[in-house]
Amino acid sequence: MIPVDEPWQVLKLLPVRFVLRAQTALHLPRYKGSTLRGGFGAVFKDTVCVVEHRDCQRCLLRSRCAYPYVFDTPVPEGATRMRKYVAAPHPFVLLPPLEAKTRYAPGETLSFDCTLIGRGADYLPYFIYAFERLGAQHGLGKGRGRFAVETVAWLAPGGQEVVIYRGEDQTLRSGYRALEARELVAPGVLATSSLLTLRFLTPARLVYGGALTDRLDFHVLVRALLRRLANLAYFHCGAALELDFRGLIAQASEVETVAQRLRWYDWERYSARQDTRMKLGGVIGKVTYRGPWQPFLPLLQLGTFVHVGKGSSFGLGKYVLEHDGVRHEA
Repeated sequence: MIPVDEPWQVLKLLPVRFVLRAQTALHLPRYKGSTLRGGFGAVFKDTVCVVEHRDCQRCLLRSRCAYPYVFDTPVPEGATRMRKYVAAPHPFVLLPPLEAKTRYAPGETLSFDCTLIGRGADYLPYFIYAFERLGAQHGLGKGRGRFAVETVAWLAPGGQEVVIYRGEDQTLRSGYRALEARELVAPGVLATSSLLTLRFLTPARLVYGGALTDRLDFHVLVRALLRRLANLAYFHCGAALELDFRGLIAQASEVETVAQRLRWYDWERYSARQDTRMKLGGVIGKVTYRGPWQPFLPLLQLGTFVHVGKGSSFGLGKYVLEHDGVRHEA
């Protein structure tokens, strides 16, 4: 068994929910994650950057500035993980509205979830302020529609929503905190079942054998989740996950795939930083497993908060767990 108390307790997550109210008509794409992240990122940099050249790579303040930590997340000198990579995983995950709706009339609301990871939780006030500025001064989507941040709620243990910020008074209240693994995972009814189904709500971009894969065998999923959680713990929670990675992957290989109802979904996003359109595809749909998957339940439940695969910071790789056709939220 993978214990719930150790080693997962090094991970700390702060899940919150933003509610935005349109002030003018909002025209947004069907998948809104890239639009939210792109607009938010530009305003975040404009808010915190104090140098004229605006180039993070040659900035004296790079190691102490909020923007590169949140959006570029450099791999520190002397790091023992991801030494060949330019950037580490970001300390946040945005989950955009999953509804197909693309037009919001003035007065209508839309909401999205955001999970801040480890030290990233310290930057919640920056996130709120940046979205306030984005809505009031810059706008979002086609035509730069304006909006206001109506509320931000802390998603407390047990699914309770505690409002910690109201746009009408622009005051962030105390009482919220990052949650530990024991507050985020629970065996519940899932642990008694021989079958487990994962439903991917947003495209999952998992790499296996050096290439994107459209087949999500259990060991492929476990490899990706272990890698992601270990990197998040190391870079943002100040600790390493003490796990037998090879043993866990071998154990995961014993779980068989009994059904894959997945399809490839392609979509594009525009990267302002790279000034190019990027084609980002992944699998959506359901996959069902059978076998000794129960020891991996804490890993799977934590993954519902931080997602899996590439592009997680703008919402890709979001999945939920299902049992007997019933969805179980962590």
